[in-house]
Order: sequence, then structure tokens, then C-alpha cells
Amino acid sequence: MAKDSSAKSSKKEKAKTKKPNRVVKYFRDLKSELKKVVWPTRKTVVNNTGIVLVVMLVVGLFLAGVDTGVGFIIDKLIGLAG
Repeated sequence: MAKDSSAKSSKKEKAKTKKPNRVVKYFRDLKSELKKVVWPTRKTVVNNTGIVLVVMLVVGLFLAGVDTGVGFIIDKLIGLAG
């Protein structure tokens, strides 16, 4: 019986020490992975942001034109029925 209780207590001690080690290992791995990242330059970020804004503007204008055109057609169809 004495061996069982000492084995249980040693398992509990291992479980207690295992959780903080997992957290520490996670942050060490995170730091290691972040060092491997190739971060874009400021010029690249500004260029890509400009491209995104221009594409958004073009798509927005296109959708506004389609909406206006479809609205106009629907108004004419409703005018014919009434």
C-alpha cells in the first residue's frame, strides 16, 4: 500500500509540473516560429494597401452601376404593368 500512495503522489507532482512546461514550451516555439517569418517591407505593405483600395473602389463602382441599371429596368417593368 505504501508504494501505491507514493506512486500516486509522484504522478500528481509530474502532472503539476507538466502544465507549466507546456505553456513555456508553447511560448518558446512561438518565439522560434516568429523568427522564421519574413516580414514585408513598409514599401510592400503600402503598395499592397494601395492595390486593395483601388480594386475595392472599382468593384464598388461596378456594383453601384449594376444596381442602378437593374433598378432602372425594374422601374420600367413595373411602369408597364401599372
